[in-house]
Amino acid sequence: MPRLFFGLEIPGATKAELLRVKTGLSGARWQQANQLHLTLAFLGEVEASRVPDAQSLAREVRHSPFDLRVQGLGCFGRPEKPKILWAGVTPETELRDLQQSLATQLTHHRFALKNPSFKPHITLSRFQANSGSVAALLDQHPDTPFGSLAVHEFALFESRPGPQGSVYTVLERYPLTG
Repeated sequence: MPRLFFGLEIPGATKAELLRVKTGLSGARWQQANQLHLTLAFLGEVEASRVPDAQSLAREVRHSPFDLRVQGLGCFGRPEKPKILWAGVTPETELRDLQQSLATQLTHHRFALKNPSFKPHITLSRFQANSGSVAALLDQHPDTPFGSLAVHEFALFESRPGPQGSVYTVLERYPLTG
C-alpha cells in the first residue's frame, strides 16, 4: 500500500537557506533538500484502489493562490529534549483555510487523516531520545527569515523509506485557481 500525504513543495532558494541551520547536534537526523516540504494532510498507508479517489477529491479543492514567508524556528517537545526542529510559516490564515478545505474533502469521503491537528511547519530535523538541546538554536533564530513560498499549487506525495530517510515522489499537482 502506498504511503501518501498532500503538501507544499519548497523553492530551492528557501531550501538552501533552511539547510544553513544544520549544526552538529548529537542525535539529530537532518532532512536533506529533497525531503523539505510542508505537509497539509497526511493519509498514511492507503489502499492502491483508493488513490484515484484521493486524487479526484483534491482536484475539487478551490482556493486562491497566496504567499507565505518561511520564518523562525520552533520545536515539538521541550527544547532540552526535542522531537522535531522546524521552521515556521506566516501568515497562517490562508494556509489553514487551504488545509481545512482539503481535510474536509478527504474526511467527508472516509479518508482518515493521521495529522488531525494542523500546525504549519517545515521539518528540518528529527531527534533520537537522548539528543542535545536546541535551545541555543531557537534563541539564535526566533524570527530569522529563510525565504518565501508562492503557493500556487499543492501536491500529492508518495513517501517510501530509504537508507537516507524517506524518499518523496510527487504523484500529482493541483493548481490553485480560486
